[in-house]
Amino acid sequence: MNCWQRLVNDGIKMFKKLFGKKKKTETAVETVEELVEEVAKPIVEDIVEPVVEEIPFEPEIEVKAEPKKSWFKRLTQGLSKSNNNLVSGIGGIFTKRKLDDETLEELEDILIQADLGTETAIKICEGLAKTSYDKEIEPEEIRQLLNKEITEILEPVAKALVIDASIKPYIILMTGVNGAGKTTTIGKMAQKFQAEGKKVMLAAGDTFRAAAVEQLAIWGERAGVPVVTAPAGSDAASLAFEAIAKAREQNIDILLIDTAGRLQNRTELMDELEKIVRVIRKQDATAPHASLLVLDATTGQNAVNQAQIFAEKVDITGLVMTKLDGTAKGGILVAIAAKFDLPVHYIGVGESIDDLEPFDAAEFANALTQTNLQ
Repeated sequence: MNCWQRLVNDGIKMFKKLFGKKKKTETAVETVEELVEEVAKPIVEDIVEPVVEEIPFEPEIEVKAEPKKSWFKRLTQGLSKSNNNLVSGIGGIFTKRKLDDETLEELEDILIQADLGTETAIKICEGLAKTSYDKEIEPEEIRQLLNKEITEILEPVAKALVIDASIKPYIILMTGVNGAGKTTTIGKMAQKFQAEGKKVMLAAGDTFRAAAVEQLAIWGERAGVPVVTAPAGSDAASLAFEAIAKAREQNIDILLIDTAGRLQNRTELMDELEKIVRVIRKQDATAPHASLLVLDATTGQNAVNQAQIFAEKVDITGLVMTKLDGTAKGGILVAIAAKFDLPVHYIGVGESIDDLEPFDAAEFANALTQTNLQ
């Protein structure tokens, strides 16, 4: 018997014992019994026999995560605007036609439109003429020959960024115009270095933009690395000096210094960049150990002008090309490589951390021409 039932019954017995001789009371007791039973019954039933709804078993459906695309697939997809234009243009010219002066001129125009640059386009067409002139040639063959020519131009500049572990901190100065993706690139590089087990520090040297400082602070928090900051409008050179001192105190392996985005035609801003370098060298005469120029592929031929002027003001040691996924001008990287012979360390095709990768000449040529010579 349930405790609730015993409690109710005991109460009724006690009531009868005390008042059982009175007829009216007996009637009252019966009434009370009925009331108690009526009230208690649903409660008792609810406690004694709870209603359990049987839920039919359904096997758990395993949700498979979408397989991660390889870097080459992401690169090819990122360069789709560039390679689609290039492939369709070549296909429109070479359909059962010989490689002659007319087709070479048309091909040269297509390469220039893809922002490979006039000099590069001429060089590529001359190379094709040496091997295949006056031969009937298919679009696929042209793309393969183009792939070979582009690879030969890019291979000498496809160099990994090597960090000298004997130098602490290894100072990397990041430069570039506003909007090139400089701050984001710094954050991605920091995460990569951190994942390799290196101690990294960031210096928010773009003191002209509060948003840039905040953005770098977010990347620092995400990567778990310290960020040296200063109030908006502070002297960027002084911040760089302070950051180097702190990096030494904390035994930092790599110090990445952001700088204000500046237009290459603003003389006073370019002069300030030179000042930052001079101040850095007061701390370390050999620094910066790497000066990277971040270029936005969507700017096309303007990126060539940027590389020219920045190289005159700062000893640029290498390039990072960003936003290749947002342009039909992916060939600009080939033009810059041919003109300046500067190492290309990284390329970016998106916002994700995985969308910034070390530059590989053959992979880039394969993706740009939609062929595979490997």
